[in-house]
Amino acid sequence: MNKKRWIALVIAAGLLLFSVIWQAATSFMTADFEELFNANDTPFEEKVIEEGSGAGKIAVINLNGVIQDTTGNSFTASGYDHAKFLEMIEAAGEDTMVDGIILRVNTPGGGVVESAEIHDKIIEVQEETGKPVYISMGNTAASGGYYISAPADKIVAHPATLTGSIGVIMQSINFSDLADDLGVDFNTIKSGEYKDIMSASRDMTEEEREILQTMIDDMYGDFVQVIVDGRDMSEERVMELADGRVYTGSQAQELGLVDDLGTLTDTIAMMEEENELQNPQVVEYQPGFGFNQFLGGAVKSMFGNEEELHGMVELLRQTNAPRAMYLYSE
Repeated sequence: MNKKRWIALVIAAGLLLFSVIWQAATSFMTADFEELFNANDTPFEEKVIEEGSGAGKIAVINLNGVIQDTTGNSFTASGYDHAKFLEMIEAAGEDTMVDGIILRVNTPGGGVVESAEIHDKIIEVQEETGKPVYISMGNTAASGGYYISAPADKIVAHPATLTGSIGVIMQSINFSDLADDLGVDFNTIKSGEYKDIMSASRDMTEEEREILQTMIDDMYGDFVQVIVDGRDMSEERVMELADGRVYTGSQAQELGLVDDLGTLTDTIAMMEEENELQNPQVVEYQPGFGFNQFLGGAVKSMFGNEEELHGMVELLRQTNAPRAMYLYSE
């Protein structure tokens, strides 16, 4: 490469760097830092979606996306926030003006632990406050999405909702054959026979498969029991339905997995009528804009559109460690 090309390359790199620094500086200079840092003190804000003349309120809380705890990820400008979602449910329970809670569920499921935490929080609010908790299912409320719905006082699905997918899944990739073809060797030093269980660099042994299957069966048993308790169904009946398949909302109603069919608007009307709420105000809890969201937005402005940003974050966050999931994947 001649001297002129080198000079042109250096100039181009310098311009790119200057552009990135300028965008970041502009974002910081135009930010209201007092509001930015104080926003974290309020985990959410209320948006009125229906005015009411009564004294009470119905709180609508949205669950969108995969149920997973991404605490500490400062670059996610949007998406599901597990800690904040739990805070919203708890806050709705503690708010004496709130007479009922509707969870708008649109998720394929997610982590076993995270799903259990939401399930337990719902039961806690029901038992401590006596407030009704209704579920309004969106496009998808499968696997972990159904797990968290089971204890609700009423489940309402759209006829075309995909729900069910009752079960547990754990997956990993085995690329040992590809490694052999490429002449790649793996050296593993481990403290015990099963320390590298589900390793991607070798075949799984029968003993390892039995160990993992026992774990999955145990978690599956917990899932079944959640439905037995929440839907007042026999274990035998739940086992018949819990083979991992998905159902439409209409099918789920026929099978007893959901109570009624309708939209979010229908669910609100049902809660008002069935709990004799006199023209309550309906509010939607929305996440507050904190520093993490600001930082995520600044990165987004520098590196491209939202889809590209999320793809980058997911790529950086993924590890080789498999985990058990209450998750429906197409």
